[in-house]
Amino acid sequence: MNTKRWIALAIAAVLFVASLAVSAFQTDVASTMDGFFGGTERFQERVLEEGADRGKVAVVHIDGVIQSDPSGGLFAAGYDHELLLDQLDHAAEDPDVHGVVLRVNTPGGGVVESDEIHDKVVQLQEDYRKPVFVSMGSMAASGGYYVSAPAEQIYANPQTITGSLGVIMQSINVSELAEELGIESNVIKSGPYKDIMSSTREMTDDEREILQDLVDDAYEQFVNVIENGRVFDRDDVYELADGRIYTGSQAMEAGLIDGLGHMEDVIYSLKDDLGRGDLTVVEYEANVGFPSLIGATVQEVFQNQQLTEVKSWMRQNQGPRLMYLYTD
Repeated sequence: MNTKRWIALAIAAVLFVASLAVSAFQTDVASTMDGFFGGTERFQERVLEEGADRGKVAVVHIDGVIQSDPSGGLFAAGYDHELLLDQLDHAAEDPDVHGVVLRVNTPGGGVVESDEIHDKVVQLQEDYRKPVFVSMGSMAASGGYYVSAPAEQIYANPQTITGSLGVIMQSINVSELAEELGIESNVIKSGPYKDIMSSTREMTDDEREILQDLVDDAYEQFVNVIENGRVFDRDDVYELADGRIYTGSQAMEAGLIDGLGHMEDVIYSLKDDLGRGDLTVVEYEANVGFPSLIGATVQEVFQNQQLTEVKSWMRQNQGPRLMYLYTD
């Protein structure tokens, strides 16, 4: 074998060893970064109450406005719709979970997103035979009640704000302001209703009628959910579902909930219903990686509430949306 061939083989061997080293390094770095950024699992179980029974009660939290937010970005924090759906699926498929406490603390949100959660609650109970008990927090209004309605039992604090049973769709008309500022909107459209709910002109009567039909359709769906979930007469639902809010005590009197109490009372009631007082209680919590920590810090620094409200307003005004949402 000549010298050139030996050199070529040596170079090939060095490259082969180097590629193995790089691959190992990349795997190690990926593993390290997974840990640093919160791991590959999006949520984990945290034990709230250790029990002698291997079985579990899973606590799932709905906290914040119910809405999909694909544009949240790297530093998004707060309600995560896809994460919530994953948690409900996990509770359904985990053979050790025998029941779910849904902790609801929300003013509601999108019609579609609320309906997706509602269907998961129904699926848990009908397909997996796992009872769902709802524990309402400080607010469980509109979509918050929509997702609670199919649960086997609903509990609230006496001062919980619930109700706001209905649908809302909003837009802003800035046409007069635009005219004062000399701003002119040029719209080229394929049909008369393509720019329905435009913020730069008055809404026509025909457009208002079209949109009212949409709202009415979503409202009838809300009525169906309450009628079926709470076993009300439909006329009674119409009387209750006029948009007004109720305290927990008022909701109890109206038959919208089953009892008053805190989350620990709801957990106890679910265990008692299952006849298994020694069940372990776990809650699902999001893995907190570096981006989540940064996002939470940014929101804290820039006044979380105002930032959230501004983001929510901007998101809602990207286009007309049907909302099961309590707004003040």
